[in-house]
Amino acid sequence: MNRNNTLRPVAAFLCLSSGLAMAAETIDEVVVTADFRERTVTDLPASVTVLNAAEIEGRAVQHFEELIGAIPNFNWSGDGHRAKYFQMRGVGELEQYQGAPNPSVGFLVDDIDFSGIGGIATLFDMQSVEVLRGPQGTRYGANALAGLVYMRSAEPTAEFNGHVELQAGDDGMFAGGAAVGGGLNADNTVMGRVSVHYHEGNGFRENTYLDRDDTNGREETTVRGRLKWSAGEYWTFNLAGLYIDTDNGYDAFAIDNSLTMLSDKPGKDAQESVGVSFRADVDGPNGATLTSITSVADSDVEFSYDADWGNDDAWAPVLYDYMSVSERDRRTLSQEFRLVADSWLLGFYSLRLDDDISTLNQGEYYDPGYDFADSLDDLFISGYEATNLAIFGQYDHAITDAATLTVGLRLERRSTSYEDSAGLVTSPDDSLWGGEIALSFDHSEAVSSFVSFSKGYKANGFNLGLAMPEQYRTFDSETLYNLEAGIKSSLLGRTLQFNASVFVSRHNDAQVRTSFQLNPGDPTSFGFVTINVEESDALGLEADVRWLPGDNWMLYATLGLIDTEFNDVSAPSLANLEGRSKAHAPEYTMAFGGSYEHPRGFFARVDVSARDAFYFDVAHDQQSEAYELVNARVGYRADSWTATLFARNLLDEDYAVRGFYFGNEPPDFPNALYTRAGDPRQVGVTFSKEF
Repeated sequence: MNRNNTLRPVAAFLCLSSGLAMAAETIDEVVVTADFRERTVTDLPASVTVLNAAEIEGRAVQHFEELIGAIPNFNWSGDGHRAKYFQMRGVGELEQYQGAPNPSVGFLVDDIDFSGIGGIATLFDMQSVEVLRGPQGTRYGANALAGLVYMRSAEPTAEFNGHVELQAGDDGMFAGGAAVGGGLNADNTVMGRVSVHYHEGNGFRENTYLDRDDTNGREETTVRGRLKWSAGEYWTFNLAGLYIDTDNGYDAFAIDNSLTMLSDKPGKDAQESVGVSFRADVDGPNGATLTSITSVADSDVEFSYDADWGNDDAWAPVLYDYMSVSERDRRTLSQEFRLVADSWLLGFYSLRLDDDISTLNQGEYYDPGYDFADSLDDLFISGYEATNLAIFGQYDHAITDAATLTVGLRLERRSTSYEDSAGLVTSPDDSLWGGEIALSFDHSEAVSSFVSFSKGYKANGFNLGLAMPEQYRTFDSETLYNLEAGIKSSLLGRTLQFNASVFVSRHNDAQVRTSFQLNPGDPTSFGFVTINVEESDALGLEADVRWLPGDNWMLYATLGLIDTEFNDVSAPSLANLEGRSKAHAPEYTMAFGGSYEHPRGFFARVDVSARDAFYFDVAHDQQSEAYELVNARVGYRADSWTATLFARNLLDEDYAVRGFYFGNEPPDFPNALYTRAGDPRQVGVTFSKEF
């Protein structure tokens, strides 16, 4: 670890969190709903970040990717238009999967599983975003080896209320939305809420060849609905539904790593998802509750791109023209039952997943200097089915009035079936288990601490390709062991909140996905292989502080430090990883800022996020550069309406969110680093009205 890089964010964090003063306002208790029981952050023996509706509104404009800078040791791979491949503490996917979906970071929206396809994470009328870091072996099993992101839309209330919002900004941004809800019958036992939102923008790219500024454009439509019915004294039903259509372009890479595109066939990164969840809670005797959660989702995903990033004029006299189009249809059906009492719970979970994909790669190559020609027209079709069955349990034992022991265990069985047009037919099965042991201590009403040991897991799988060496055809399941200790506090009359944790983890048989180019003149000919790395380690710290120094002020800071290392690599093709850090795992991530609200309605807010350099991939040793982003808002709030001027990336920082290292420039195809730039500065206005 670079000690200078580490000490700078530590010093900044300590400076921001120093100084104490009494204040009239207090910090509200934050409830975590992603756990088995709804508990406050202070009561949950785990490292967690919860962003409520006010924080979401203050930090973001449209999408979950705009919140990532506020989450310690969390990163995302820009291999797509929107963030949908996440890395938590250095563990997670970097690009879309081939063959079998097997994500490391769980992603749920209103109890609907979108793990691995989280690009639909729009934020309008969202009540909270919860991020649980570390293995979730008992709660979510195989799809949450590294952690979980849980998004919850606004719940209906008995009181009629609504919200209307309009936005406009540079880059052709326009957005509008409305949400309304309230009681639907005389005694308010039935409540509902519905929201509709539309967002569009040009996508911060200029395609000079096509003379267009919208080839990377955004067009995102979101419809959500919630219904809550309290049927008598013991029964409660919650129904949530969503329709999200992210019809986004994909024209993000340029040969010179700029925001000026030369492609003649821009692609798309689009996803249309329909999902429904139904939850029933039945209160029984002695405080026990029986809960049933059913969810179903259907997603159509298109990912296409101009693989050569150029056009006939750019490559002349060489003819070099390739493109790739993938269409995916993913369907999930899940059912969970759990019986929860004061000190124990038992549960059953099942998930049925069907995933069909069709990929068409086409291209032509002709070099007149060598009189060499080649062409490609390859269609690949695959079908994947998986059934997960799990039983789980948790027990809390009060050792003393101030100390509680928690033990959790989950047993899971995965059965799969796969076949494709290349003739591969396989059906690997796997039996897995995980869980945790935690000790939590209440030192006072204001201070608590915990220590936990947890085990997460991810199922085995297989690699595609007729030429795949037999020793790499399959790969084993992986496990992640995590030892963590933390402290949580609410001090100075609940005006100062401080949480911190340290962790050490051991990753056994880690599934590392690397790539290689089969044909140096064909940018669609990348092969992917997942190989188990025997051992890798991580050591880290995560902390956050929130302080209300006065009635109108709020200050905050978050810090993530991590040192990851591959330290037992036997596969020759991954020899470069020995002693190296994991990909997309910056040694520090940091955020700080604050807000001020004048009694007469004027307000201002500044958010700064920073992250260290990180390796772009495991297939090469190229790295990003460290960068800092500044976002700002100023506005005026009256009784029922608000006007806001916002700026994202205020200082117009240049930074990269994804990088590839290969040859993509004919006729010699020298290896070079190609990066996808992050979004530049954007300025806009928001008008909203509450009623």
